Amino acid sequence: MLLDGKNFSSDRLGEKITSVKGTEIDRWYSGKTREQAGNIQAVMDPKGFPLWVSDVEPGSVHDITAAEDHVLGALYWAYSQLDLPTLADGGYQGAGAGVFTPIKHPKTSKGRPLDVDNQTYNKLLRGLRALAERGFALLTGRWRTLRHFTTSPRKIGPIVQAALVLTHYEHGRLA
Repeated sequence: MLLDGKNFSSDRLGEKITSVKGTEIDRWYSGKTREQAGNIQAVMDPKGFPLWVSDVEPGSVHDITAAEDHVLGALYWAYSQLDLPTLADGGYQGAGAGVFTPIKHPKTSKGRPLDVDNQTYNKLLRGLRALAERGFALLTGRWRTLRHFTTSPRKIGPIVQAALVLTHYEHGRLA
């Protein structure tokens, strides 16, 4: 399985909340993309075909937090019961059992490169996980409405879920 998240841009809602640090922030503003957005998580098959998409979370929510709320429990079960690992990017570092992410440089490395084994692991993981990007590309490439929302970001989830169902239908994945 492949796990990935994407911020879908929108231009219709600003909602102020108090951050963990006590400052006022815009809930739907994504620092990652520097715009109003909704965060959607997706699980893809090993070939990169999207199997499932989450409901929308505000753009200020990080990928790992959104995944914890929507999908990690099911992925833990799939790993423990079906021996199905999940490949994910560095945004899911520390996600838990069965979720494999790239190995980061330790802070104590002082500029030294990673060990050859760890470099090889990272290259293999990134090569296999690159197909996860195909899932969102398949959805946004086929359904132009997913490229930029001019509606409330709260409506992004059901629209992406509908596009997923239509994609499954087009590819003959529905009975």
